Amino acid sequence: MSAARRRRALVQVLHLWLGLGLGAVFVVLGLTGSWLAFYPEIDRLRQPPTSVATSPPTLADVVAALRAAEPARDGPWRIELAPTPDAPIKARYYRPAETRERGFAPLLVTIDPGTLAVGDRHFWGEGLSTWLYDLHYTLLLGAGGKTLLATLTLALIALLASGLYLWWPAPGRWRQALAIKRQASRPRRIYDLHVKPGVYALPLLLVLAGSGLMLLVPHWFAPAIAWLSPPTPAFQAPAAAAAAPAISADAALAIARREFPAAEPRWLETPGRGHAAWRVQLRQPGEPNRRFPRTHVWIDPATGAILAIRDPLRQGAGDTLLAWLHPLHNGEAFGLAGRLVVCLSGLLPLLALVTGFLRWRHKREARATSARRRIDGGGPLAAKLR
Repeated sequence: MSAARRRRALVQVLHLWLGLGLGAVFVVLGLTGSWLAFYPEIDRLRQPPTSVATSPPTLADVVAALRAAEPARDGPWRIELAPTPDAPIKARYYRPAETRERGFAPLLVTIDPGTLAVGDRHFWGEGLSTWLYDLHYTLLLGAGGKTLLATLTLALIALLASGLYLWWPAPGRWRQALAIKRQASRPRRIYDLHVKPGVYALPLLLVLAGSGLMLLVPHWFAPAIAWLSPPTPAFQAPAAAAAAPAISADAALAIARREFPAAEPRWLETPGRGHAAWRVQLRQPGEPNRRFPRTHVWIDPATGAILAIRDPLRQGAGDTLLAWLHPLHNGEAFGLAGRLVVCLSGLLPLLALVTGFLRWRHKREARATSARRRIDGGGPLAAKLR
């Protein structure tokens, strides 16, 4: 056997066992990624209807409702600004004592915009979407799951690379290699369904795998990013005891909007014990992040003075790269079309696993049939075996 044939045989074995051995994990990652591309809309459909306010509640009213419903929680709350008057208002308390040992498990609450009553209340991981997020991000194994998942992502990249190597056509046969044969035999149709979607979607799959890898283990890439352009250090608001701020939530929002009049507010973080600042999160035109933009304004709750501003449109290459990772991974950087593409791409691992298994079985049956024919076809060996 020539060196080229031996190399191809080794790649075939690698591709086979990576696909069959880890295919189920990749299917789980793909299907959960499809769900997460639209989880805010799915959660909205699953929630009970809310009342419509005759006039939108002020942010001060929302903050007061949260404080009244959870008086023991004197730390900061993050409030997601509702896109429409009838949409439920969502808030997160990031430091609940009940889940402190879990690392990241904030309390999530939903507020009715008409009555300001707190409805749904659960910790991260107890709801379906947040449980699926943890499954997608850590395989439900906590911090250690990120490292394991990063290793599996490298295996996925190797699986894609080996598949590309095995498919790569000879010179002059590109059109035939990219075409899908009509009226082909069943094994050929299975082959086309296994190979061609992966070839067509390979750039997208590599972007999803690469961005996911960088989100999972950013410390692996931190030296290279720092060499490219050191990221801006995160601003730390001064610590303070919980006290009623002199500047209201609505006033803080107005101050932030004066700094970025063309931006759309997305989140507001309240002052609280250990965090003496309002933080307003806005999205400027051109930012890839839509739900979690990176334009931030920190405001002194006593004086209304601006403590710090982060403007992602004026930052360096390192910050820009980091800002694009999440919206590339979930598709939101390209709006609804991007999210739809990511959602559909999550089905490809399932298609690849099913068709790959069928191809493996076809090849085993073909080898068994060939062996029987050699035995039954005559000759010295066949005579001895009869």
